[in-house]
Amino acid sequence: MQAPIQTRAPLRIQSLPSASTLRFPLPFVVLPRTSRRLVRVRCCAAGGGGNGNNPRSPAQQQRRSYPFDEIEPRWQRYWEENRTFRTPDEVDTSKPKCYILDMFPYPSGAGLHVGHPLGYTATDILSRYKRMQGFNVLHPMGWDAFGLPAEQYAIETGTHPKITTKQNIERFRSQLKSLGFSYDWDREISTTEPEYYKWTQWIFLQLLKKGLAYQAEVPVNWCPALGTVLANEEVVNGVSERGGYPVIRKPMQQWMLKITAYADRLLEDLDELDWPDSIKEMQQNWIGRSEGAELKFSVVSTQGCEHGVELPVYTTRPDTIFGATYLVLAPEHHLLPSLISEAQRESVEEYRDLAAKKSELERTDLQKEKSGVFSGSYAKNPATGEVIPIWVADYVLGSYGTGAIMAVPAHDSRDHEFALKYNIPIIRVVSPFDESCNLGKPYLGDGVMVNSSNSVSGLNINGLSCKDAASEVINWLERTGYGKKKVNYKLRDWLFARQRYWGEPFPVIYLDDTGEVVPLPENELPLTLPELDDFTPTGTGEPPLAKATSWVQTMDPISGRPAKREMSTMPQWAGSCWYYLRFMDPKNSAALVGRAKEGYWGPVDIYVGGAEHSVLHLLYARFWHKVLYDIGVVSTKEPFRCLINQGLILGEVEYMAWRDQEGRLVSADSVSITGNHYQEKIPVDKVTKIGDFYVLKDNPDIRLVARAYKMSKSRGNVINPDDVVCEYGADSLRLYEMFMGPLRDSKTWSTGGIEGVHRFLGRTWRLIVGPPLLDGMYKDGTVATDDKPSFEQLRTLHKCIGKVVEEIQETRFNTGISAMMEFVNSAYKWDTCPKSIIEPFVLLLSPFAPHMAEELWFRLGHSNTLAYEHFPEAKSEYLKESTIVLPVQINGKTRGTILVNEVCSEDDAFRVASLDKKLSKYLLGKTIRKRIYVPGRILNVILDQEKVKS
Repeated sequence: MQAPIQTRAPLRIQSLPSASTLRFPLPFVVLPRTSRRLVRVRCCAAGGGGNGNNPRSPAQQQRRSYPFDEIEPRWQRYWEENRTFRTPDEVDTSKPKCYILDMFPYPSGAGLHVGHPLGYTATDILSRYKRMQGFNVLHPMGWDAFGLPAEQYAIETGTHPKITTKQNIERFRSQLKSLGFSYDWDREISTTEPEYYKWTQWIFLQLLKKGLAYQAEVPVNWCPALGTVLANEEVVNGVSERGGYPVIRKPMQQWMLKITAYADRLLEDLDELDWPDSIKEMQQNWIGRSEGAELKFSVVSTQGCEHGVELPVYTTRPDTIFGATYLVLAPEHHLLPSLISEAQRESVEEYRDLAAKKSELERTDLQKEKSGVFSGSYAKNPATGEVIPIWVADYVLGSYGTGAIMAVPAHDSRDHEFALKYNIPIIRVVSPFDESCNLGKPYLGDGVMVNSSNSVSGLNINGLSCKDAASEVINWLERTGYGKKKVNYKLRDWLFARQRYWGEPFPVIYLDDTGEVVPLPENELPLTLPELDDFTPTGTGEPPLAKATSWVQTMDPISGRPAKREMSTMPQWAGSCWYYLRFMDPKNSAALVGRAKEGYWGPVDIYVGGAEHSVLHLLYARFWHKVLYDIGVVSTKEPFRCLINQGLILGEVEYMAWRDQEGRLVSADSVSITGNHYQEKIPVDKVTKIGDFYVLKDNPDIRLVARAYKMSKSRGNVINPDDVVCEYGADSLRLYEMFMGPLRDSKTWSTGGIEGVHRFLGRTWRLIVGPPLLDGMYKDGTVATDDKPSFEQLRTLHKCIGKVVEEIQETRFNTGISAMMEFVNSAYKWDTCPKSIIEPFVLLLSPFAPHMAEELWFRLGHSNTLAYEHFPEAKSEYLKESTIVLPVQINGKTRGTILVNEVCSEDDAFRVASLDKKLSKYLLGKTIRKRIYVPGRILNVILDQEKVKS
């Protein structure tokens, strides 16, 4: 800790260009008690964009409730210069640890909006709280910086993605620092650094050694305009999410990762995790484990003559085999070209082309209208011997099961809709236990088998329950050779290649003479990206790296034979799969992570991020972690013990009015019956609320539509946190985002709401520091006294402590803030604020509003940061509800009663009595000779005069 600077004269700085130019940590400036005043710094808080030549407007000065623009920059500078939140490389491992992690962001050029700090503030509160509890805390930040957006920007502007990525990171870092987050910036990492992706490449080589990485020709979402393969979630309505370019399905040779080999473990180990049930369910559904049967249907002519071709079909309902009236093949099924009749070829090929332009998400949408085309071929149902048609439909995926289904329209909603549309027979084979069921719709439940017997095939399951029938059918399939029991998964192997430049290069080469894939030796890592000036698609389907010919053409480092490098790069998911491990040991050049450090810090104790990452990122990270566990790199089966999903922050409520075709205003409740209308946005100052509805102030008969939308540049409702910090301060932004509502819920931004929180911080400041002087500045120090606190003051404090601690632990930050607001309200009624009460309250406030708390702590006479002070603990003796009725006598005669705590002091009891309306008339203007007080029994006040007014 740097020694305080001693000075005898008042020090005042009238203006500064910006907070970043502050040349000394002002918390160390100690001025004489008689003349010390706070330095006045005319600038916005760091990141806010203000400077000394542009002082605040009168409106801004009036809105400012306390001098946050002086406080926040200097404490941020102090934290940075003193590396206050650095977690040492070597820590005392006898102390408990807490690893708190944000899902690290992609640093876009747009910077942060106020939705981003919601989760970051929550983790910062938890991190500060845990430090003050004596934990070793690991709370790092880094950047998921490879990916398509930077590459597209490079193509559009000609700027190298390395340059824009660096600029974006610097902007994000600056914004995060301006909010006072207690990250250990010494551990900062970026997925684009060769020192980092060296180990991403190393992990790929381990996957290759274990047979978990392989190449296959698979149908992919190919975007010719972007020149890359897109993930399913990057395709919307047949076009790329970024740019809106057409996307087609085409087969390509791709690197794949065998995540399916870990499907059962990924399912089973979910039970051990403290994750939201909804996220667990999403992962379970994504993995989609199901038990059923694989059946063989022989392809036949219309007369039933077999062609020697068998179509394997997977079903979870083998009990319904007698109800299968047609088969459906996915448009990309490998056998389909040989099954198309000449009469149907043109229509089938046209349908396949249309299906190739749809993503899997679109094709499996339950709400979309089913479509299909007859292949011209038939198959034989092995149970019934009936010849049934083979159709082609895009609601069946080539990537699931066998790419073919037996359709049972009486007992499957999609098959039922399809059969009705194309006039295909519907045969009911399950009779529900409840006879009142609507048999006009497909019945999906349990029941008794009917219409399910055939003497030729030797299968009779009539009268059996669905479960027993399924077992009997599987036994029959295995006896006759028509099929077998099968466990299937919806989960597909991970397509792990992108035709992009801005990504991790694959550490493999292909020998020119044999085409053999050869992994690079580990001592050759990292394989770095070559410098390219042209990132545009090649137009041939080759990745942009094909243009780096001198890099592509290489030699096998072991045999010396000529070879070519892999020209695809890894997907953005690669670097984010394991970054939490690198934070534990970011400077290690010999290993991905040291064993001792991983053994101490792992797993992540609290992981906070959006629910949109609940499947892909979390599933991929869990898969990689389990592989690393199997090869001994990590010591835990799971990477993230507790997961918290923060909600969205929506833009401010927008008010819309309706006008008819003549331009007349129409009330929203009558729009549906009055024809064509268009909407018009109404300014908030022209809106009022009457009852449950918003209406025009000038015309209350016109009801408006009020709605909040997700923040987006296209709607123009993005709130920049820099602006909020400049207007209200970082502590106000932090406190408001936590006060808006439960962390996990979506919330609507309100400027009026942040003004209220800002006023609370101002009241807190003035409670402890005192009112401003005539020139707007504040006296040095605080108004806290050395008085002994009363029982009621201690009780108020400890109730607040108990509530805040409980709410932090349960991440109910909004109610914790409410408890502190109640404390401040109570404290304003006290005659004095004892230092022994104020100091614990400042520590309570510090995780939420750290800049103000540090400043108040310093003013209370402390020279060290409060970041590692012991967090207050509530004492039970002050939490008991022990109020009693105490009789009060005046000169020995009972005149009334008061409510006090059973251990109330004599002074407190007398103060309560003197404030009582009934008792005060006996005491007003009288001289008190003495007081007789028996705790819990009676208070007797003896007055000088002989007669007391009756």
